[in-house]
Amino acid sequence: MKDHPLSPEQIAHLLDTELVGRLATNGTDGCPYVTPVHFAVMDGTIYIHGLAAGEKLHNIRRDPMVGFEVDKMHSLIHHPDLPCDTNTAYESVIIRGRASVVQDTATVTRVLDAIVAKYTPQHAGKGYPPNMLKMTAVIAVDATSCTGKFYPA
Repeated sequence: MKDHPLSPEQIAHLLDTELVGRLATNGTDGCPYVTPVHFAVMDGTIYIHGLAAGEKLHNIRRDPMVGFEVDKMHSLIHHPDLPCDTNTAYESVIIRGRASVVQDTATVTRVLDAIVAKYTPQHAGKGYPPNMLKMTAVIAVDATSCTGKFYPA
C-alpha cells in the first residue's frame, strides 16, 4: 500500500467504471458473508440494489459494519523460467463503513436511476413498476475508510 497507492481520482475512476463490487457483512454464525453486487457512487456514498429480503439485509440490520471491495486485474506478470516469480498487475479499492437500508422513496429512485445509467443506459428515463420497487432494496454504504492500491505492469 505504501509503495503503490491510488490517488483519490483513480479511486473514483475505478468505482465509476468497474461493474462488480463485493459487499462483506458479518454473518450470524460469526463468518463473513461476501456477495458480488452491482453498485453506483453518488455524493461519496456507495449504493447497492438487490432483493428486499435475504441474508445480506438481515446481517446489515443486525450489524451495520461492512466491507466493500472493487478490483480490476490488468494482467499476469511472470518470469518465463521461474514459476514462483509471478505477480498481478491490478488496481483495487477497499472500503470499510456503515451500511443502512434506504427508506426514502425519492433517494431509492435516484439510486436506481444511477444504476440503470451505469449498467443499462438504453433504459435510462423509464419508470419502475410499483411491484418491482416493492421487491427492491437499496443499501447505502457510508465509508469510514477508503484505500486504493495498484501494482504496475
